Amino acid sequence: MYQLIRKFVFTESHCLEEDNTKSFAELFEKLDANKDGKVDVSELKTGLAAMGFSMGKGEAQKIFASGDTDKDEGLDFEEFSKYLKEHEKKLRLTFKSLDKNQDGSIDAKEIQQSLKEIGINLTDKDAEKILHSIDADGTMTVDWNEWREHFLFNPADNLQEIIRYWKHSTVLDIGDSLTIPDEFTEEEKTTGIWWRQLVAGGVAGAVSRTGTAPLDRMKVFMQVHSSKTNKISLAGGFKQMIKEGGVASLWRGNGVNVIKIAPETAIKFMAYEQYKKLLAKDGGKIQSHERFMAGSLAGATAQTAIYPMEVMKTRLTLRKTGQYSGMFDCAKKILKKEGVKAFYKGYVPNILGIIPYAGIDLAVYETLKNAWLSRYAKDTANPGVLVLLGCGTISSTCGQLASYPLALVRTRMQAQASMEGSEQVSMSKLVKKIMQKEGFFGLYRGILPNFMKVIPAVSISYVVYEYMRSGLGISK
Repeated sequence: MYQLIRKFVFTESHCLEEDNTKSFAELFEKLDANKDGKVDVSELKTGLAAMGFSMGKGEAQKIFASGDTDKDEGLDFEEFSKYLKEHEKKLRLTFKSLDKNQDGSIDAKEIQQSLKEIGINLTDKDAEKILHSIDADGTMTVDWNEWREHFLFNPADNLQEIIRYWKHSTVLDIGDSLTIPDEFTEEEKTTGIWWRQLVAGGVAGAVSRTGTAPLDRMKVFMQVHSSKTNKISLAGGFKQMIKEGGVASLWRGNGVNVIKIAPETAIKFMAYEQYKKLLAKDGGKIQSHERFMAGSLAGATAQTAIYPMEVMKTRLTLRKTGQYSGMFDCAKKILKKEGVKAFYKGYVPNILGIIPYAGIDLAVYETLKNAWLSRYAKDTANPGVLVLLGCGTISSTCGQLASYPLALVRTRMQAQASMEGSEQVSMSKLVKKIMQKEGFFGLYRGILPNFMKVIPAVSISYVVYEYMRSGLGISK
């Protein structure tokens, strides 16, 4: 029977050819013991065991969870063949990434090299042991048919190459810190790669924010001061800033904006790991909706901890020459004049902004990633720099677009007390006031310089991140 399945499914003539449909049909017929047109969990386990496939605990259920799209506790032929075809495509991508010299087979050295790149160091003996478990013909190399035969009914879907290339990384720093944190494998955590990547991302973010600080200051300036009766153009705004404080004034508020990267990144990462443990069921793999919830809660935790720095950043960005001598002077004057509460003005719209930003950013990125993989991923899962940057830029921009009105309300609330004659109002009253006086588009004041900084911010981040990765010894 085992030889029969090899003949049906794993021969070269069938591999990725239209004949696969016929071979899948014959295999489906053999698994469907009661001939009701569906294969249930019991039939799958029994049939595959008879054919020589040993399935681990819960693996049949995982195949059903992935393949049973109509949730009727049975796989019909369409669901069965679709699952196998999609899984086979993932397996081919992984095989291609492991086959370093592209000779059509994988040896122990290639396994060692590939695992080393993702932070796992193996001895020669361990690599040979892994190879031996897959090698069916005893040649101590694994060809595509052996690879496919071994893993076709293994539901594992965390294929490391896809994860490594498509990790939505902190490299894409566009000045906002509301994204879902990075995922790190257990190997990356134990080998210390995780902190190197966080450091690389932090430095890239600092350089990127410094490079685009004039546009960021213009955005804040327009959010607070621009209106229908006081229209501020980009050129006019920059002239006004330079006239008031010189060229250096274009970087006001950038110091605290850079300083807050380190505590925010550290708190968000640690909180994310804890929330994942709390939300994951039975200690298993975290699902997309659980990852979103954990990321949003981690973002809220980090924002709560560093929010006083956000308020100071806005005040320092809008300050006039001589108003504050620095960050500590700013904090001291706010505390003396307005009290502790002032450090949390605009907190509610800021926290509310996390959900639309992070949710849309993650959803758009996953959609773009899956679209690319299904259409263009043939020999490799590596999409290239331009595709990665494009997907990250589009998803972050969409997230910003959705949460921008809340960001504007937050900034105005942060700045209220520092503006002479400004009325101290709540979030709802401020939104109502903006809508009445300026209309819906009044909630998008400053969106132009905000969008203008996205491409340079992403480009600077990426270049600096790559240099940092190289300097910190993180292999690509």
